[in-house]
Order: sequence, then C-alpha cells, then structure tokens
Amino acid sequence: MRATGEAGRRPVLNRRLEGLGTTIFAEMSALALATGAINLGQGFPDTDGPEAVREAAVRALRDGRGNQYPPGPGVPELRHAITAHQQRFYGLDFDPDTEVLVTAGATEAIAAAMLALLEPGDEVIAFEPFYDSYAACVAMAGGVRVPLTLHAPDFRPDLDALRAAVTPRTRLLLLNSPHNPTGMVLTAAELAAIAELAVERDLLVVTDEVYEHLVFDGAAHTPLISLPGMRDRTVSISSAGKTFSFTGWKVGWVTGSPELVAAVRTTKQFLTYVASGPFQYAVAEALALPDSYYAHFATDLREKRDLLAAGLRAAGFQVYEPQGTYFITTDIAALAPGKDALTFCRTLPERAGVVAVPNSVFYDHPTAGRTQVRFAFCKKPDVLQEAANRLRRSTK
Repeated sequence: MRATGEAGRRPVLNRRLEGLGTTIFAEMSALALATGAINLGQGFPDTDGPEAVREAAVRALRDGRGNQYPPGPGVPELRHAITAHQQRFYGLDFDPDTEVLVTAGATEAIAAAMLALLEPGDEVIAFEPFYDSYAACVAMAGGVRVPLTLHAPDFRPDLDALRAAVTPRTRLLLLNSPHNPTGMVLTAAELAAIAELAVERDLLVVTDEVYEHLVFDGAAHTPLISLPGMRDRTVSISSAGKTFSFTGWKVGWVTGSPELVAAVRTTKQFLTYVASGPFQYAVAEALALPDSYYAHFATDLREKRDLLAAGLRAAGFQVYEPQGTYFITTDIAALAPGKDALTFCRTLPERAGVVAVPNSVFYDHPTAGRTQVRFAFCKKPDVLQEAANRLRRSTK
C-alpha cells in the first residue's frame, strides 16, 4: 500500500520506494533491545578494532586534522593508502588523484554509483538474496532490478541463467563477493565468465567487495576489475568497517577508471559531500597494517564461524557453511515445519533470547528463501556459545 497524507493529497512516498519501509535490521535490533536478546542479526562486531587505529583517530582529532570539511575526493593520505592497498594485495595500480574516491561507507558508494550510471528504465542484474540497500539504490535511480537467484546449498551463480538474463535494456551488473548473506565467494572461473559476458555485451559492473579480507578455507578474493577488459567498465567498492571492526566510522571508497570515478564523484558530492574526516586519517594507517593482522583477523573469524555453526547444528538448524563474510545462512524447514523465516525470527527473541534475520527479505522471490535464517558470527566466542546454548535449549 502506498503511503498517503490527508484525504485528497498526493501520496507521500515516491512510487519507486514502495515496499521499502523500515529495514529488517532496524526491526530486529529494536527487538534485541526490547527483549535483552543476544543480537546475531546485524553485522557489527561487539569489540572494537586495533587499538593503534583507534588512537590514530584520537590523534587526528587532537591535531585538528579532519575536524573541518576534508577534500571532496577524500584526504590525500587515505587515497594514497587505498592505492597502496590495491597494489599490495592485488597488483592493481590506481592514480590516487583521479581513480580513487572516498565515500561515507560502501552504502553511499553503491547509491552514488547507481544514481550516476543508470538512466530510468535501465536493467540491473544482481544476485539474490541481496543486501537490502541494493533494491533501494536501484529504485532511487529509476532502474529495473533483475534478480539472479542463488540456490542452496552452495549458492553458486548459474552462469547460463546470467547470460540469458541480459537483454538490450541491461546496463549494469551489481555483484557482491564475498556475498552477503550467503557467504559465497566467486571462483576464478566464474569471474572470468562474468568478465567475458560484460565485455561481449558492453555492460558496466559495480562490485561490492567489503568482505574482501574475510575469506576462509582456501577461498580467495579476486577483484573483477583486475580481469582483462574490466578496468574501464568496473566500479570497485570496499570499506574499512568490516576489515577493521569500526563499522560506525563509515569510511568507504571507490576505485576505477578516471571516467567512472568522476561520474560517481559527481553524484556523491550532492549526497554527503564529505564525511568522517578524522577517521579517514586513521583508516589510512589501518590499511598499512602488516599481513599478520589480516591473516589473524580471518583466522579468528573462521574459528568463530565454526563455533557458531556447530552450535546451530546441535540446535537442529541446517547450516550452509560460508566461504566468507560475517554470516551463516541456515534453514529451519526441518526444525520448525510449516514456519516461515520472518515469523520464526520475530518470535525467536522472546522464545530463545537470540535475534537473527530472515533471508526471505533479501529476495525479490521470497519463496526462494522462505525458510532461510541468517546469523552473524562477528561476536565474542562466549557470546556465540551462549547464543548457541540458548537456541539448543529452545528447540529441545
């Protein structure tokens, strides 16, 4: 139903945003506060990141760096640190002045990219389930969302279906790997096929890579922009929040060709203009942390994944083990016959003292994820163990 004002007045909410009310994260986090439940719904850590990085932010504040408007593209120190990161991990060379843009987190980067690159009616192909801001960003740009469904148990993309989904109206592929919420990580062969299709059909690609350093069990993240033919057609997006456990700082970035970055910058300057001034200096120092930090962080998260996965299995959930990200997708069909994920999650805080998120809200075709529930494992081990204990007691 469309939002309306007084009788006879025009609807309040733009048609493009119909159905995009309060996010599921706000709803479930409110339930966690109201019930005192353990919040495994929203993907934020319950500990801060490295003390040295936090102190770098304090030092920037005290030194007066970033307390006023920073440069629109981002402070030079951070733009240079981003180019050094891309070279260090992926062998990619970017010009910090023309091929890097700092944003208010990855969410703003995605919004700015959609607004900059889409004309009304352009089709955007995205993997579903997808992070909920994708739907809103495509809608605000006037685009038409075309979902490519990832199916359990492995959530691999059907490349033949992807090729068949491309039409003369397709403008852009919106890709997320490592993938939230399923934890799927695109393989080298899948990336090569996607790149070949993009070149063949002259498509733009926006890649959401915020979980780039959170991969497990031998999986590897490769930026699509590094593949042949993709440099001039890819907007690559990442952020500091997930890698360094400072999600509230909202420091993200875009890398790409000068033309694409300029297009995104044109839109971004009319959104936040600038943000997170002192934190930009701190993130510049964070990106230079040694390889041991990145390796330890991934290992720590893998151990937490394994701890929670074991607890969920013991409680009766079917567990789809992720290759990356903060999240485990489960299925409740055998545990709660006849129940859908949304109903299950809305009653879980009172029943078990744990909050989770229903994957069905991340699908255009909700029947595809009707019984899927997502849990976040970016929490302290004792918190994860207590959550698992509560779930096990509630299902016995």
